[in-house]
Amino acid sequence: MPVWFEWFIFFWVFILVGSMSIGGYFMFRKFMKVLPKEDGKSKLDWQNYYVDKSRHLWNDETKKFLDLLVSPVPSAFRDIAKHSIAARIGQVALEKKASEVTIDHCIEGYILATPKRDYKSLTRFLHKHQIDYEKHKHLL
Repeated sequence: MPVWFEWFIFFWVFILVGSMSIGGYFMFRKFMKVLPKEDGKSKLDWQNYYVDKSRHLWNDETKKFLDLLVSPVPSAFRDIAKHSIAARIGQVALEKKASEVTIDHCIEGYILATPKRDYKSLTRFLHKHQIDYEKHKHLL
């Protein structure tokens, strides 16, 4: 067997193992979201609950603002991010017993839905689009 073919096989095995590891990591994360918590509902169940309960509170302005907020997310993950951020915004609006979702609810829910490791890019994005988040700075 030629040496170049052995290197090709070695390289290909490395690529396959790496790809399967990355895919397995994301599948495991998704699996952990589906497992029920102490209350009997999973994280995805709660997200669906808040999205369904707050669906009537959204107006066109806040829907467009939500689209703006999820615009930095890569398109492959944008729908999932939009759903989880909308669930958090809906939770904030429902907890405050609001009659409709406002821009303030969107900003607060966006900050709460964003992992701490992404706060630097979050604040950069908010500054870039001149979105005032001073009222919610304590959440960061």
